[in-house]
Amino acid sequence: MLSRHSDAYLGWRAFREERYVLCVSNDIISEYTEVIGQLATPEVAENVVNAILHAPNTKRFDPYFRFGLIAEDSDDNKFVDCAIIANADYIVSDDAHFNVLSHTPFPSLRVLHLKEFLADIQSCN
Repeated sequence: MLSRHSDAYLGWRAFREERYVLCVSNDIISEYTEVIGQLATPEVAENVVNAILHAPNTKRFDPYFRFGLIAEDSDDNKFVDCAIIANADYIVSDDAHFNVLSHTPFPSLRVLHLKEFLADIQSCN
């Protein structure tokens, strides 16, 4: 599924090594299951999601307030809402829809591209 040389694989490996905390909600888990199931198989998706849910560095949140900060693709708001209530340091995404967050004064939320995130967690070692 992932090349061992891809940035996505490096991010997954860093997660498995507990080098960062992943904040998720039920909506995020559902999207992971759907997307991974489309890219691989439903069985692979189930295994990946189970690994996420049972990892000690996964924190679950259930946002009850919807901030609606991303108008162009409202489906992306599930990640923003979770990050805000989790008081996350940042969101990791290469999706351009998240760029609107750099112009949103409140709530303040940084967005890192995957390469920036990998450099950030690498510098912590």
